[in-house]
Amino acid sequence: ILDLLGVEHALAVITKKDLVDEDLLGLVELEVEDVLKGTSLEGSRILSVSATTRDGIPELLEAIDEVLNETARRRDIGRPRLAVDRSFSISGFGTVVTGTLIDGALQVGQEVEIVPSGRKSRIRGLQSHQEKIEAADPGNRVAVNLTGVSSDEVSRGEVVTTPGWLHATRAIDARIHLLAGAPWAMRHNYRATFHAYASETPATVRLLDYDRLEPGEEGWAQVLLAEPIALARGDRFVIRSTEETLGGGTVVDVDAKRHRRRHGPTLERLERISAGSPSAQLLTALEAQEPSDVASLAKRANIADAEALDLARQAVEEGSAMALGEALDSGSMLYTLAGWT
Repeated sequence: ILDLLGVEHALAVITKKDLVDEDLLGLVELEVEDVLKGTSLEGSRILSVSATTRDGIPELLEAIDEVLNETARRRDIGRPRLAVDRSFSISGFGTVVTGTLIDGALQVGQEVEIVPSGRKSRIRGLQSHQEKIEAADPGNRVAVNLTGVSSDEVSRGEVVTTPGWLHATRAIDARIHLLAGAPWAMRHNYRATFHAYASETPATVRLLDYDRLEPGEEGWAQVLLAEPIALARGDRFVIRSTEETLGGGTVVDVDAKRHRRRHGPTLERLERISAGSPSAQLLTALEAQEPSDVASLAKRANIADAEALDLARQAVEEGSAMALGEALDSGSMLYTLAGWT
């Protein structure tokens, strides 16, 4: 699952080293290396510790600091998302939700929206690691004290965000990877369980370029969700059966329209979105819905508003896009050159 989610910075820690001799410990280290081989965690440092004797604990703490220093900071595109994994009530405070904050910052007093329910609320207080804070940055575990909603009105899997931009979807286009160790192939219209952040829902996987996906293979698919989930382009997900983790992938487009299978232009467009630069992704998003204003394109491509405006200006200067009006700002309407023609 960590491999499917694209986790690249990690430590492998073997516990209870005081209970075995050095020979057995060496064998376990070799087994761990074998498990990580071929995954995004291959080459991760392996440490052995004992919580009882504290042997290896100082080295582990130092290694954690080193890995954190090597890990890139979470991006801040100004559109915070907190995927709720717990919702409860505290006497004297009211509703509190917890989760990991991504894509933007939250501040005390800020108005927020809960998606997909659409309920509006305001942040009464913030805590991170049991310390009160006035603002929370992306990448942190955060507890958010909300006003105006009860704890039973906020469910696990919902997303706390700023109002007006994030919408839940029932259909996504995605690049799917089936694990090499998957117990069986994935057929077209396969029924599975879809997991993203803290959300979970039954889903149907429509394969777009294969009749069946064999273990270890990748392909394009449209995933139809039984329940709406708040997702953005680039989000990672996991596909499971009732008993096994089968595979996972990356969201390439949300609110996807139904596609014809083995349709060349559709597959080419998905390839461009997946492999393209931010400017190519912006133009592809524009192709799918034109004319469109720059702010809407930023949300669809899941990039910062300022970056989208810079890319739009670049596209207009290069002649690959046309802007309506003289001054180009976030509200300007754009066409691709082909669309304008």
